Amino acid sequence: MTWVTIDRLQKTPLIRQIYTQLRTKILNGEFSAGYRLPSTRQLAEELEVSRNVVLEAYEQLLAEGFLEGHTGAGTFVAEGAYLKKTDPITPFMMEKKLSKMNYDSIIDFRSGIPALDLFPRKQWGQIVKRVSIETDHSLFGYDSPEGRIEFRTVLADYLLRTRGVECHPEQLVITSGATQAFTLVAKLLLSPNDKVIIEDPITHEIQTIFQSYGASLFPIKVDEYGMVTTQIPTEIKPAFIFVTPSHQFPMGGTLPIQRRIHLIEFARKVGSYIIEDDYDSEFRYEGPAVSSLQGLDPKRTIYIGTFSKILSPALRLGYLILPPSLIERGRRLKYFSDLHTPSIEQLSLALFIKEGYLEKHIFRMRKIYRKRRDFLKEQLCKKFGDRVRIHGDSTGLHLVAEFDEIYFTDSLLSKIYGNGVKVYPVELHTINKGFYTNQIILGFGYLNEAQIKEGITKLEMSVNN
Repeated sequence: MTWVTIDRLQKTPLIRQIYTQLRTKILNGEFSAGYRLPSTRQLAEELEVSRNVVLEAYEQLLAEGFLEGHTGAGTFVAEGAYLKKTDPITPFMMEKKLSKMNYDSIIDFRSGIPALDLFPRKQWGQIVKRVSIETDHSLFGYDSPEGRIEFRTVLADYLLRTRGVECHPEQLVITSGATQAFTLVAKLLLSPNDKVIIEDPITHEIQTIFQSYGASLFPIKVDEYGMVTTQIPTEIKPAFIFVTPSHQFPMGGTLPIQRRIHLIEFARKVGSYIIEDDYDSEFRYEGPAVSSLQGLDPKRTIYIGTFSKILSPALRLGYLILPPSLIERGRRLKYFSDLHTPSIEQLSLALFIKEGYLEKHIFRMRKIYRKRRDFLKEQLCKKFGDRVRIHGDSTGLHLVAEFDEIYFTDSLLSKIYGNGVKVYPVELHTINKGFYTNQIILGFGYLNEAQIKEGITKLEMSVNN
């Protein structure tokens, strides 16, 4: 008998080898319905294996319905176990990079990435260990969709103290990062063809999320202070207004109080909500911290924050602060989204904040990021002189560089990448195109001074040669 073979040099167990070959022949129709298999003793002798090996393979096929046994008659292929073949999957190659070089060698000026090598591993590890050992066993079960009350209580106090955010812990919904928060807002507030008033430029991913839920974006231009609120048309009623008032992305402006009041008054008049994305305002390098817009009108503002920029994107912890009228629906949507956000991380971060580690980390990193920002500005001025102007560098982990007579077309971006540097055009995040073609976003949080220097040197070489 030659229709089953085994290879004792393989790591695959003998039982699995026999099972797989029989299963494949049945599925392919080589063994049709009613075909009688040899007895387990006969096949074991043929293959020179223990009868128990063949018996277990048969039992697995019987359990899955491929075979059926008739007492005293033998084992037969069951009806309906043949599956017609389809065309095999064509082998494919991964999409080629713009260059064959190792991506690790690229100096990537992506914004929003903190210094991952400076994550406080020791303190975090100790706290996670404490939480895992000392907390009640219920921690390892299913949890509340809105998040652990311990974490929400600590977070509400922290946000009031540091950002002027007014909320009760019951208004907080803990999310898996800010992206999930944006998605929940879209599900809460949007119907097909609803208008959304939004800054222009603004993060491309946020535009995509809102549009995927049927929103029609109504862009309002930004200047050095953020959204130009006087340009909001009075005749439309948007589902909501989306702003980044503490640090406009990507241009970096801080919305002054007059515009904040104008925005709130407009929202009250038309009955719309304001969505405040406060993504990295903890890192402010000039002047005192700016209070949240939410603190001016907690009933009208939905506040979104994240710990991805402060600590690490890997934690996947963000939050959403809902007005009381939206809490019940928001929790229900969160439940159907993912049941709940991981509990161990929530309790660990609650302790991390409560014991003062978070604010110590922010204080330390603010000094480091300020130094990196200053070095980046120095290198830009050194290489480009008065041909470059800097925008939005007072806060956060990026700045915008505007150049005279340098336009970041696809071909120029490819050339820059080919020289080992990746930069991000502001134009990528615009709704109305053509106004920012000479501007790029340069993130500096993840790069050390040596990388920044090399990156700007290669950028200058790319655009001048």
